[in-house]
Amino acid sequence: GKNGVPVAENFRLEQSTIADTIKEGQVRVRTLYLSVDPYMRCRMNEDTGSDYLVPWQLSEVADGGGIGVVEESKHQYLAKGDFVTSFNWPWQTAALLDGSSLRKLDPQLVNGHLSYFLGAAGITGLTALLGVKEKGHVAVGANQTMVVSGAAGACGSLAGQIGRLEGCSRVVGIAGTDEKCSILVQEMGFDAAINYKKGDVAGQLRELCPGGVDVYFDNVGGDISDTVISQMNQSSHIILCGQISQYNKDVPYPPPLPPNIEKIQKERNITRERFLVLNYMDKQEASVLQLCQWIQQGKLKVRETVVEGLANIGAAFQSMMNGGNIGKQIVLVSK
Repeated sequence: GKNGVPVAENFRLEQSTIADTIKEGQVRVRTLYLSVDPYMRCRMNEDTGSDYLVPWQLSEVADGGGIGVVEESKHQYLAKGDFVTSFNWPWQTAALLDGSSLRKLDPQLVNGHLSYFLGAAGITGLTALLGVKEKGHVAVGANQTMVVSGAAGACGSLAGQIGRLEGCSRVVGIAGTDEKCSILVQEMGFDAAINYKKGDVAGQLRELCPGGVDVYFDNVGGDISDTVISQMNQSSHIILCGQISQYNKDVPYPPPLPPNIEKIQKERNITRERFLVLNYMDKQEASVLQLCQWIQQGKLKVRETVVEGLANIGAAFQSMMNGGNIGKQIVLVSK
């Protein structure tokens, strides 16, 4: 249903078998890692709200970002032992896949951390980097202040660091625990972080962003975003990445702003446009290489929350939707 918080019991594990023989163009793969992401909540609705997202079907195998190793190949460009990835990887321990739907991976690009291709060097990193570059209008020397909500999550933790690398002079994160706030400042180079569950968020924002907010990387929507927008500067920019606070509600995407906040947005000429990373796939290759370079140089710090075992993917999904993870939520299916 559209309203409601997902729980582990929404998923079930089944034992099954796959064909012994593979067809021309196919590969047999063993799954290594699966990605668990907030957007998947939309796929639990009959209407996902997006023309590029198809709903998961009842009693069919769920899918999402995944990485595996080729164990047998009848595809001309893939060989046994190759590491491969897909945005539509089935939640299975093993699978027969069309080789043309897979992208080959080079573990050396991420210092051997294959799972990074689902996060910092994958669609999550691309979303953060292209969001900042295409919608944030960050410029070196412009003395811009960036605020990131959901800042300890997979995308937010990267976006703040990328904002700094692209030229922001001040980066402030908003997260839900003291531990997350500490990691953002001490490990990921944020100037400051606000625990929104404690105290006066608006007052802390005024104190930490005395010159106002120039760029807002919005992962959550709702009351937090309304508070940030009210402190944004003239001709500033909202990077509309996600609205996780609204995903369990029956509202359009992006959700409309309250009238008083919409008035501020229009009067101050604040841009707030829907952002889809899939619209910038012509920049994917160069952007992934940039992300990998930053990772290799230690300029981009990566955090993952890893859960072991396919049987635990439902619990991992529930935890992620409740804000329980730091960084990217990954399920380790096999080693």
